[in-house]
Amino acid sequence: MSAPFQLTPQATEDLDAIWWFIQEDSQQAADRVESEIIATCHRLARHPFIEHKRRDITPLPALFWTVTKYPNYIIVYRRQSKPLQVIAILHGNRDLKEILKGRLPDPLPPFLLNSGIGDRST
Repeated sequence: MSAPFQLTPQATEDLDAIWWFIQEDSQQAADRVESEIIATCHRLARHPFIEHKRRDITPLPALFWTVTKYPNYIIVYRRQSKPLQVIAILHGNRDLKEILKGRLPDPLPPFLLNSGIGDRST
């Protein structure tokens, strides 16, 4: 069974950009990488406590996971939201700290988490 997750609009743009970049060389390779990233998002949604916090990048409650089959790619997500919210999908050589500055919202107060109020992904 697939666990639900949600890509923010920026994460969707990240995934599209990754696919288009790889597709320049091979559409099959682009499809494989995209499929593995989506499968990894489902695994994170099923097991949201397998994470790495990166306080050196952000003090906000964002978690980081490297895509195992394609370790150049990092998924940034929030497990506090339901469904799990993917904030970014980035190549590890990019300046994660700088990119995430504008993407990570301030933490929602506990009473707003999972309520649908304050959903910033749409």
